[in-house]
Amino acid sequence: MEKVSIKTYARRHKLSIFNVVKMTKSGQVPTETVLENGKDVVYILIDKDVENEVAKAIVHEEDTEPYSLRKENIRLKKEIEKLKEEIVTLKNRV
Repeated sequence: MEKVSIKTYARRHKLSIFNVVKMTKSGQVPTETVLENGKDVVYILIDKDVENEVAKAIVHEEDTEPYSLRKENIRLKKEIEKLKEEIVTLKNRV
């Protein structure tokens, strides 16, 4: 078992420090608190089994669908057309 700091763990897995802290608080990652220079320092215990579970849970950007401005623009134009039709029908009612 290897002990690494939160910052090192975040850098190693390309995560934000905030997300790593959330993982430690929720118990997803085993930790050990050590008193150094009068401060409590949290170290993450690295084990192969835990690393495999964490690797499965991490969603990488390559896995997500790329964002297309054209698709979003087309979707918003359709939404605008629907809203214009609703406005016309509401004006006719009044």
